[in-house]
Amino acid sequence: MKLEGVIFDLDGTLVNSLEDIADSMNSVLGEYGFPTHGPTEYKAFVGGGMRNLVVRSLPEEARDEARIALCRDSLLKEYSMNCLKKTRPYEGITDLLDGLDRRRIKRAVFSNKIDHLTKRIVEALFPGRLFPVVVGAGAGMPEKPDPTGVLSVARQLGIEPEHLIYVGDSDVDMETAHNSGMYPAGALWGFRTREELIAHGAGSLLEHPLDLLRIVDGESRI
Repeated sequence: MKLEGVIFDLDGTLVNSLEDIADSMNSVLGEYGFPTHGPTEYKAFVGGGMRNLVVRSLPEEARDEARIALCRDSLLKEYSMNCLKKTRPYEGITDLLDGLDRRRIKRAVFSNKIDHLTKRIVEALFPGRLFPVVVGAGAGMPEKPDPTGVLSVARQLGIEPEHLIYVGDSDVDMETAHNSGMYPAGALWGFRTREELIAHGAGSLLEHPLDLLRIVDGESRI
């Protein structure tokens, strides 16, 4: 495989956004009188887009479409105000991006987070990091694991899927890579478990962001 580019998931991969997501969702749940959740539960709730986060957070008996829509709208407002309060890049991510830049490996972001929030977070936390393509949900693309969006990103980069790595921390990310013909690399520093990533076809497991450079340099086989 000749590696030409890397497409990253955002939450749990480039940035640790769990506290801002949990605080925002818990604020909405409290507003409507529902039980709140801790960080461990939210690790399992995130990754499938905002609607799925709401559904997973609500009690089963409260998951009617009207209430889901109401809570989703409230969450969007709450999270838009709080998405950069505690969210930060994971340790080693900026060094990884610098390393990819030196090696002239193209970078992009494709996330199930709403598009304008995805762009806002990337622009705020990675200024000048040269992500030529940043795409989130609601930008005319189906959510992951549908491959349509990530294949569109590949076309915008000008790279065939077989020359791309997709890096993510969840089952959805590994399935997205397989569905699109990209190489799946699992980020163990993220929200999900090693077992989940293996079960869903991770080709490589990255203990630390800089492990990706070993793949790029051919020190780890793929």
